Amino acid sequence: MTIRLFIVEDHEVVRRGIAALLANDPEIAVVGEAGGVKEALDRFPLIEVDVALLDVRLGDGDGVSLCRELRSRSPELRCIMLTSFSDDEALFSAIMAGASGYLLKKIKVDELLDSIKRIANGESLIDPGLTTRLLARLREGADDPLAALTEQERKIFDLIVEGKTNREIANEVYLAEKTVKNYVSNLLAKLGVRHRSEVAALGARLAERKRLDHENQ
Repeated sequence: MTIRLFIVEDHEVVRRGIAALLANDPEIAVVGEAGGVKEALDRFPLIEVDVALLDVRLGDGDGVSLCRELRSRSPELRCIMLTSFSDDEALFSAIMAGASGYLLKKIKVDELLDSIKRIANGESLIDPGLTTRLLARLREGADDPLAALTEQERKIFDLIVEGKTNREIANEVYLAEKTVKNYVSNLLAKLGVRHRSEVAALGARLAERKRLDHENQ
């Protein structure tokens, strides 16, 4: 099966160079390119993508936040972060955003091709040692971000993460749509966010945390 790849890199020469190199492999099809966050968010919904190759630093934002947003829209999407330097802090953020790989730009072409194929096949290229340090950091500190939610609000939170509308949620929990709307407003306020997409992103981060914790038990 051909891997549909989307490239986000703000340097046009680099972006087109990567696309040209990958075009020689019959197993990979570059289905879209973008030079920044806004362009990526505009183009992404118009095409089907299996793997997104994202530069960590972009002119109008950052690849980590873009990864989080894209995966909130398409949880099955696999993201690879591409950077010029090794940075534990950026890697921690990338893991929490749901990235499946973190590669340096000095990587060889054959290694990049192999990484894309492995990640498309469901593997993770995050160093286990860094994952362990991330989990330690999470355990040190972090309170349950959903602790303030009632049982009903937690149900609605999960349904928002699944991408359901207020009407669909109302049918699911047997409440009036107006009541659900009020629940959603309260939920957003308690979580300190303004948009449903941020709730979805939080849900993705919590799911990733749970997965990492399970893998390291």
